[in-house]
Amino acid sequence: MHTLPPDTHTHTALCKHARGGIADYVRAAQQNGLAGITFADHCPAPDGYDPQHRMVIEQFDGYRRGVLDAREQAAPFPVGFGIEADYYEGGTDFLRNWLPRRQFDLVIGSVHYIGDWGFDNPANRTQWKTVDITAAWRRYFELVGRLADTGLYQVVGHLDLPKKFGFRPADPDLREMAAPALDRIAAAGMAVELNTSGLHKEAREMYPSPLLLAMLRERDIPICFGSDAHAPEEVGRAFGEAIRAAREAGYTRYASFPPCSPPGTLLPLPA
Repeated sequence: MHTLPPDTHTHTALCKHARGGIADYVRAAQQNGLAGITFADHCPAPDGYDPQHRMVIEQFDGYRRGVLDAREQAAPFPVGFGIEADYYEGGTDFLRNWLPRRQFDLVIGSVHYIGDWGFDNPANRTQWKTVDITAAWRRYFELVGRLADTGLYQVVGHLDLPKKFGFRPADPDLREMAAPALDRIAAAGMAVELNTSGLHKEAREMYPSPLLLAMLRERDIPICFGSDAHAPEEVGRAFGEAIRAAREAGYTRYASFPPCSPPGTLLPLPA
């Protein structure tokens, strides 16, 4: 019986830092009582952006076949064909032409770089000790706002990712710098995921924080749920905790996407 929302953010070995086969992730979603699963591996970038964390363009057709084969084999259990596409300076020219032709069920937009700094990469962690933390976060939210303005994405991934290693601005600064980006997300009609992977990082908190989740609710921005799983045992991880956080922020419904539901569907949060 399906008792939990779909997991809208899972990866495959093509991202070069995940393990397990696609069928293993689907099986885990079924066993964990999820209403579905969507694969959203990292989008290829022919311009050479961040090659260590994504498939090359020649591997994309294999990714699509793998997901669609899994959908057929798991039917009627919903298996979504999605992508996590980074927003970065100069990247939208490719995405604007390429994404619409791929018939994705879901496109997640994420920011992983501030300039040439991969701020959530463990290899670059020490740079947080040398930067102005508040200024870095401010720049990050400026990029998130630009992401929303593109109209290319349906969901914002891991909204406050810069806290991954525990480096955070003060709450008043966070509220002030995030507000314009959230306004632009709302204007774009996008959703934001409750990404539970942050609970298992140094941040010890899901993305977004309770403060930002409350700000999302104030703007009636829909939410969905993603584990950001990089292994089958992470599928749907801590979704019960995420549902409780959503309820505490005042949410009673969540956004569900194809193939689980028609576009724009809002479903009641599980008890």
